[in-house]
Amino acid sequence: VQLQASGGGLVQPGGSLRLSCVASGSPFSDTVMGWYRQAPGKQREWVSNISGGGNPYYADSVRGRFTISRDNAKNTVYLQMNRLKPEDTAVYYCNQQWGAVSSWGQGTQVTVSS
Repeated sequence: VQLQASGGGLVQPGGSLRLSCVASGSPFSDTVMGWYRQAPGKQREWVSNISGGGNPYYADSVRGRFTISRDNAKNTVYLQMNRLKPEDTAVYYCNQQWGAVSSWGQGTQVTVSS
């Protein structure tokens, strides 16, 4: 399984970014896809995930600002991040859960700063 994340960058507070993660090597529609993040000096934390059927789940810290979606035809999961805050600054990692197998992408940096 390979996961390739992209879309990070530098954005001002209140701005938006969209992360993408393309998966290969697994039956994408049978997997749970998720996003985690890790800020400097902190543990990696769960942000959001989405079931194969498209049911989304969010951490309290991002609910109402972030939207996760998936395109099973493109083997891609997205994270639309709106109203970004400085505390959203972190490396964001794509995760795939396929049964008992958990796979990670390489991470993409998101920096929210004026």
